[in-house]
Amino acid sequence: MKLKIAIENLIIPILIFYVKKIYIDILIYFDHRTSELCVMENKNLIQPINKKKLKKKEPPVKRKIVIGVILIIFAFSGSFLIYYILQITLHTSNPMVVVVSRSMEPTLLKGDLLFLEGRDPSQIKSGSIIGKEGDIIVFDARNLPGWINPPNDPIVHRVVEKWYDGAWFFQTKGDANPSIDSAAVPENRILGVVVGRIPYIGWVKIVLTDSGLLIPLLVIVSALLIISIIWDIVKKDDDSKVKDKEESKLVYNPKVADDDLIREIEIDFTEHK
Repeated sequence: MKLKIAIENLIIPILIFYVKKIYIDILIYFDHRTSELCVMENKNLIQPINKKKLKKKEPPVKRKIVIGVILIIFAFSGSFLIYYILQITLHTSNPMVVVVSRSMEPTLLKGDLLFLEGRDPSQIKSGSIIGKEGDIIVFDARNLPGWINPPNDPIVHRVVEKWYDGAWFFQTKGDANPSIDSAAVPENRILGVVVGRIPYIGWVKIVLTDSGLLIPLLVIVSALLIISIIWDIVKKDDDSKVKDKEESKLVYNPKVADDDLIREIEIDFTEHK
């Protein structure tokens, strides 16, 4: 269950990472185009050029391959790293979850991406049905005694009462539901307490999961990411070759010395009568 939640929620940071990369690539492309427009080409230019300066030390093929592999690994591990950092920071194995129902409206809306914090059960705040001051918790109700046909997705409800009987138990209720939940939730079923949210961004996960496109899209995005990174490496190599070719068009005369470039012009100011 926890692994499934993690994989489904990872689609959001992966897409954000990929969209960010496309955005940066577009900025770099137009920056290069602007630079090319500002360059003035003069075919009649004659000047001594040091060939050694024109030869730029290019990284070997093996080094490029290693760099490409590192970038690809970073692209894939980046999202997992973000998720892992959130797990450590928020003290829970499930730091993110998406609201998939309307039971907590208007406090939480369907499609909201929630951030959860692991908290000691004794520190979870209880409230009243009318006051709605209790903490909002996320829990797994599958196979929980007293629950009739619980959903596979984690449930996001508010704590309206709690008590201790060898362990902590929590009575919960959705803000939009007319009655409390059918059974109490033991402390070992709680995934975390809601501490923040990003509105609507979770619709990406909902649509992809409901349509069955989550895994295919992950494969496609991963393939595009690999192609994009490889293309960046190849394109950089091609640009370097084109630049060297353009520089080779400059007139080169190794015999020309700096002193020879100085020309003396004699002007006769004598007036002839």
